[in-house]
Amino acid sequence: MNETSIYDVAVIGGGHNGLTCACYLAKAGLRVVVLERRHIVGGAVCTEDDLIPGYKIDVGSSAHIMIHLTPVVRELELEKFGLEYIDCDPFAFAPVGEGEAVYFWRDVERTCESIARFNPTDADAYRRFVREWGEFNEGVFEAFLKPPTMLNLGRHMIFRRTKTKTDPAEMTRKIFAPYGQIARETFQHEGLRAALVWLAAQSGPPPTMAATGDFLGWHSMIHRSGVKRPRGGSGALTQALAKCLEHHGGEVRVSAEVERIDVNNNRAAGITLVGGEKIAARRIISNAHVQTTFLKLISAENLPGNLAARVRAVRVGNGFGMIVRCAVAELPDYRAAPSGGRASDCHQGLQLLCPSTEYLERAYADYLRGRPSEKPAALAMTFSAVDPTLAPAGRHTLFIWGQYYPYQLANNESWDDIAGREADKLINVVNEYAPNVRASILDRFIQTPLDLERRLGLLRGNVMHVEMDIDQMFLYRPLPELATYRTPIENLYLTGASTHPGGGVFAASGRNTAHVVLADVNSRSVAGWLRRGFARKQRA
Repeated sequence: MNETSIYDVAVIGGGHNGLTCACYLAKAGLRVVVLERRHIVGGAVCTEDDLIPGYKIDVGSSAHIMIHLTPVVRELELEKFGLEYIDCDPFAFAPVGEGEAVYFWRDVERTCESIARFNPTDADAYRRFVREWGEFNEGVFEAFLKPPTMLNLGRHMIFRRTKTKTDPAEMTRKIFAPYGQIARETFQHEGLRAALVWLAAQSGPPPTMAATGDFLGWHSMIHRSGVKRPRGGSGALTQALAKCLEHHGGEVRVSAEVERIDVNNNRAAGITLVGGEKIAARRIISNAHVQTTFLKLISAENLPGNLAARVRAVRVGNGFGMIVRCAVAELPDYRAAPSGGRASDCHQGLQLLCPSTEYLERAYADYLRGRPSEKPAALAMTFSAVDPTLAPAGRHTLFIWGQYYPYQLANNESWDDIAGREADKLINVVNEYAPNVRASILDRFIQTPLDLERRLGLLRGNVMHVEMDIDQMFLYRPLPELATYRTPIENLYLTGASTHPGGGVFAASGRNTAHVVLADVNSRSVAGWLRRGFARKQRA
């Protein structure tokens, strides 16, 4: 085969981590191609304009938070490729009682003022909470931006010096406690507890699960990152990444579904697309789900040792959420923040609709029985209030995420049969807080856990790929032998939400993987240079 027809790197999957990884590699001078199964790049960070005519509808993540704690946007100069972020401040709003609400602003003191209106003691507690957990999570985040080796975890998380006089033993206890318990210990007002607990639940684990304390503590970092939206929809990020990749000489191919990764003698040798086309590449990076990568794209006989069994045992879970994307005539008119359906502070960011921790726990109990929650917790988002390009003039978008919803249902029910019923139920929850919502809906697009799997390749509807439990995080995500992005198959790498640091609009995994690949490329180049030098010396 002609050397010019061989890519240095082929990336399977055009999600934001795959594209991020590809951009760094192309920027470093490698010849890179990204292969995307769908007709559009983005994966779970994608916006489409043909789902509801006249509206731009996200099909995956909508709020961009953690990527703003990374240097990705700056390092890849994504503004040059059309990316413009809108700051949503306040970043969250939550009704906390009859006619009362809390607003979470980027500014901690302004947030404390909001809390003090209904509980001054909790305002002081919140200030301490943000300071204590924020300092701890600075170290966690530094660890997120590197491969999860014992050295990196120890340096940034375990042996890191802190400014505040936090008792290390007490902090360790909080980390290993359930986040619902930490909320009860820290705050008095149940409405405030519920808002923070519901935000912590977005990664899946319930408030009663052990070793989830930092799911609550992570809230402190949003005061640093904010909640932001790309103008034009969530997919504007991945569109900018694709343009960045092409600018640096990389290629993006859509409607290019991978049938298999070709492996010879435990070495990834290339890719075969559906239809038979062969793609030759020196290195292959899979941005697909870990189980898709190793149980579908690679033949079992090509997996070393007991890798197939270990990958099969990775806990994907049973889904946990669904979303209804609505076109609406007006914005929610919340009882706790009357606005007449017009844009107000409450519509800027995340609208947290969960009255109590017990309410969320009951929703999870329904889920454990294989049933959709009778009373789901709802997270409403109305980003057309800050970005008019998403909807026709005078109209708006309303996205409603709810938990908990199992992928595999009890009682022989089918998601295709009950999707409408469950969408109505979720809309009714929002309508209890904003009575104009149900009547304002013009059209809707429903995504059940099954729909998330079908459209986006999110197995069993888990938007985090695999469960975010402590034994599947850091150097155990998804398995120790896959945690640092290299795999037991030579020249094959794994990136994306299946790997450290996990799901969400983050891009850290893609960036980390690129650095690992470049280190391997450079070490091999040095080794080759030394071998050639030694051979010349021997001939002399």
